[in-house]
Amino acid sequence: MQRRTFLMASAAGATLAVAATGGLVTASATTAPAAVRSLEELQAAIDRARPGARIVVADGTYTVPSDRPITIRNKQGTERAPITVVAASRGGVVLEGEQSFVLDASSHITLSGFSFRQSSTLDIPPNCSHIRLTRNDFQLADIEGLHWVMVRADDSKVDHNHFHGKSTLGIYLGIEGAGTEEMAQRVHVFRNYFSDHTFAGSNGGEPIRLGVSPRALSSAHAVVEYNLFERANGDPEAISVKSSDNVIRHNTIRNSLGGIVLRHGNRNRVEGNYLVAGTEGVRIYGNDHVIVNNHLAGLSGRAMVIGSGSERDHLPGESPDDRRGNDAPDRVLIAYNTLVNNKGTLSGESQRPHEPRDVTVADNLLVGDTGELVAMANTVRFTWSGNILWGAGTDGNIPADGRTRVDPKLVTGADGIARPAADSPVIDAGTLRRPPVTHDIDGERRGRHADVGADEYAHRPPRRGPLTTADVGPDAR
Repeated sequence: MQRRTFLMASAAGATLAVAATGGLVTASATTAPAAVRSLEELQAAIDRARPGARIVVADGTYTVPSDRPITIRNKQGTERAPITVVAASRGGVVLEGEQSFVLDASSHITLSGFSFRQSSTLDIPPNCSHIRLTRNDFQLADIEGLHWVMVRADDSKVDHNHFHGKSTLGIYLGIEGAGTEEMAQRVHVFRNYFSDHTFAGSNGGEPIRLGVSPRALSSAHAVVEYNLFERANGDPEAISVKSSDNVIRHNTIRNSLGGIVLRHGNRNRVEGNYLVAGTEGVRIYGNDHVIVNNHLAGLSGRAMVIGSGSERDHLPGESPDDRRGNDAPDRVLIAYNTLVNNKGTLSGESQRPHEPRDVTVADNLLVGDTGELVAMANTVRFTWSGNILWGAGTDGNIPADGRTRVDPKLVTGADGIARPAADSPVIDAGTLRRPPVTHDIDGERRGRHADVGADEYAHRPPRRGPLTTADVGPDAR
């Protein structure tokens, strides 16, 4: 039996709701499509949809029958004319039941403005492409082991959504691919709000899991940017990267257990992220990563860890069990990061047999009042240069020619971030001849001689800082 309630939306309101998805809408309210008011009407509208169709669903609560999910099959929009299914008002359409949308062999489809309350995973399968989930609210059933959204389709977008309210094993958002080793290509995850995952276990509650161990050597070319994580306590890894050739940038993780972990894979770039007032920071395994312009402050755990390996390198053809081991970090660049007042600053690991090799640690600002600022285990052919250390914490085992101990003269701004003052010795103190960055964490252009740390001194207020809830989620710009 289908339960349905709805609120009547005006034609103008429906037009505004469609406009919010980024689709092409005429100025006249009289041209807005009439809202469908039942699941049967919605399915019929989808079945006859052509490129550019915009299907507006009247506000209300709809229970989707388990044997009749909303099916989008063999529907092909285009880049300029996607097929859009949108709630009449943002969050005004609540979908209950076992399933909501089932997609199959379709492309350029946008789903916008829904409140998903299902008891099974929303799956974006690999025989689809260019699927967009935007401005939705995800709070699926709090079932042990249930993953909420799984994206396996190339060129998909997940943006301006809110994922919240899980207390059991399972992830909010997973990105995988076809088969057992492939990854979806060019997935873009941006401006989402991930909050309130309270699973108390030690593993398996990640907000974002970008791959799994058998897919570690597959290039995904995903971009995860401008997302906010708060109270993300379901796993030590808020962003868990288990694939190769991805970019993780300009995210903010606040008051959370989880950090950014390059658990598997190679050639990932972690740039311009804020991790503040939480527990874990950035942890690194695998080869040829670039870790630049990050600000880690007030963490009660380890701010930055250059890991050790149970394997020297993961190789094609190895068994799934072998692929689960930790790959020792090789040829990693760690530069222009600011680590301030964390319990552990920069450290290594000794519990596995393979040490990190050929890592460059340059032009970082390390400030702390406890323990050792650098506490590495075994290393091979490390290059240290231009790092500035300060505080009551001891230098640790950083080579003398790789650091300078001097007060960086930091000033804490209204956003709680400590940045260099006008007379700070970090200014123009960078040593890398070919800096791997053109701008700092706040969007300021780096000068000819870059400043040490994540922030380039500027006279004007920073262009950007840590994200807030106003910057992300269904109602953000």
